[in-house]
This record gives sequence, structure tokens and C-alpha cells, in this order.
Amino acid sequence: MPGHNMHEGGMPEPEKIKELLDVVAEKIPGLLKNLSDVMYGPEQAKNYATAIAIFYKELKAAGMTDEQAYELTQKYMSNLDLGGLAQRFSHEGRDCE
Repeated sequence: MPGHNMHEGGMPEPEKIKELLDVVAEKIPGLLKNLSDVMYGPEQAKNYATAIAIFYKELKAAGMTDEQAYELTQKYMSNLDLGGLAQRFSHEGRDCE
């Protein structure tokens, strides 16, 4: 005998799926805004800029040329960009399909 609110084969009833999707649609925008505030708020931007400046300064102090330090700093920045990293990850996942 199928479970309550379940179709044969273990699938939930369409009404239950709709209820779940409605809740998700209601909650996701707020969660994304909170995540964005955490990742890209003013304090985080200041910390990000400080980390990049320190990284570049240390490369120069180690004897790298401006060009070498700039190139490595660009790579470092792209690794710190979580939004870009997630986007690259999602594109790589699609390429594997």
C-alpha cells in the first residue's frame, strides 16, 4: 500500500510537490540575499581588498616583476571570488553531461 500522499512507485502527489516548491520559492530569495550580504557586504569587500593588496605586496617583496605579480594576483583574485567559482563549477558540470 503506498504511503500517505504518495503515488504508486513512491512519487509524492502533485499537490505535495507544488506545496514544497512554493515554500522553496518563498525562502530562496531571502537566503540568496543573506548569502550575498555575507559574501559581498562592505566589510567583506574591505577584507577582500586588503588580502589582495597584501598578496601583491608580498609577491613584489619576493622579487617578482610587476607583470608576474599582477598575473598571479589576478589568479589569486579569481580563486577568492566565490560567486565566480560557483559559476565556473556549474559550467564544468554541464560540460560533463
